[in-house]
Amino acid sequence: MIAAVRTHRRGRDTSGALQALIGVARECGVTLRFSAEETSKHELEPGPYVATDAHDCSDVDLCLVLGGDGTILAALREYIGTGIPVFAVNFGEIGFLATIDPDGVREGFRRAFEGGYETLELPAITVGRPDGRWSGLNDISLHRRPGHRVAELAYAFAGEEIGRVRCDGLVVATPAGSTGYNLANGGPVLAWGVRGFVVSFIAPHSFTARALVVAPDDVLTIRNVSAEDAVEVHVDGRPAFDLPAHQEIAVEFGRDLAQLAQLPGASFYHRLRERFGRLAR
Repeated sequence: MIAAVRTHRRGRDTSGALQALIGVARECGVTLRFSAEETSKHELEPGPYVATDAHDCSDVDLCLVLGGDGTILAALREYIGTGIPVFAVNFGEIGFLATIDPDGVREGFRRAFEGGYETLELPAITVGRPDGRWSGLNDISLHRRPGHRVAELAYAFAGEEIGRVRCDGLVVATPAGSTGYNLANGGPVLAWGVRGFVVSFIAPHSFTARALVVAPDDVLTIRNVSAEDAVEVHVDGRPAFDLPAHQEIAVEFGRDLAQLAQLPGASFYHRLRERFGRLAR
């Protein structure tokens, strides 16, 4: 078996777990493949079952992530559509996408190498414009620029405008991403396995703006109808491009799937309660 490794940007946070990972990999006869960035970050030396400065990490059996949801998302995007599962240890704040927590990592790594996990298929959403396409596994969001006037955004399906809202922005979230920015906006949580996505608004200047759950085959068109100001478009929390006034983008449910490893019996609802607490008391 060959496994790629991705870690949190602060290498010192994962150094202990990384040494445990290398030890378990040697015991199990698994080769760990580290990119040049990971090699430099951890000052790794090549050795038995440790391949450093790897230029290609695409032909692996598994991707192991030691990091928070941002690092996990980056790995899921890298391996989307390949069928390669991502097995993650939480070194972030919430770690909603993580497979295991840092305590007991040796047993967790052994289970990963033995295939003691199930995989959950996570769909992406894509945003397109004439100069390219971008895919997000959490959300695609539009934001007014800091210091600029409130944005005005119109949204439509099949050429029919549903409404327009003056707001600080708009979030289109997958089921996996519905517990992120969308949840902070008061949008609904979509259970993993639901096919579709949710649209919610950031600080809407309206009493009638409501979140909307969209069917998977419907294409959402968002038009910036602000007088002159562009809005920023972010994919999974990272700036992607600007949408000028009077231009539009199309957002749709993706056809490619990422594979997230989870321990047998671990349900979305258990994960929701453990990470966010009980929904009612």
